[in-house]
Amino acid sequence: MNLLYEGKSKQVYESGSPDTYIIKFKNTATALNGLKKEEFEGKGELNCAISNLIYDYLEKNGVKTHLVRVIDPTTIEVKRVEIVPVEVIVRNIAAGSFSKKYGVEEGTPLRNTTTEFSLKSDELGDPMINDSQITALGLATQDELDYMRSVALRVNELLCELFAKCGIKLVDYKLEFGRSGDGIILCDEISPDSCRLWDAETNSKLDKDRFRRDMGDMLGAYREVLRRLQSVLA
Repeated sequence: MNLLYEGKSKQVYESGSPDTYIIKFKNTATALNGLKKEEFEGKGELNCAISNLIYDYLEKNGVKTHLVRVIDPTTIEVKRVEIVPVEVIVRNIAAGSFSKKYGVEEGTPLRNTTTEFSLKSDELGDPMINDSQITALGLATQDELDYMRSVALRVNELLCELFAKCGIKLVDYKLEFGRSGDGIILCDEISPDSCRLWDAETNSKLDKDRFRRDMGDMLGAYREVLRRLQSVLA
């Protein structure tokens, strides 16, 4: 396969079809905008399995995604899209950069779900960007932003319900979107790499913060998320 792009956690290849790509999940964990990096055997397989379960669940509930089929435990075929260079961040509970920027104690429930946009740029550190800045730069239209925000909030409803059944709090997460023949669809992954997930009873972290903050046993946390999802979605 011809490698088209390699990111921090995935590789994108040609599929031999003009309509699809092949994505392979890597075992690499990164943090601090790539300054912290380490290999964890089995991480790619765990993220692939978790994301595939979630995308299948979202598709069954009317959310269009890029997932076409699962090829093997770390490899999927996806629809060919033009990535919108803007990420949508959804927050239900104060944590991470939100707590630092606004002086809110981590773990504080927010009175309403918040949505933010960030520019998809590793070189610039994925800075926050607002609607008028996005449209001024021609990155997306206002209609596209409104649609992405509405889908993100629908995804939030579905995932909060799903993770609640798993005994997990969905603290926050980021989504990426792409333009396809089907319009704007959900892309990339939804996994403990892109979400903050806390145990509902203990608030134990079940996500990449275990790596970011040197808490240890990141793979054990990912395995627990997968186990709970498989139990609920079986």
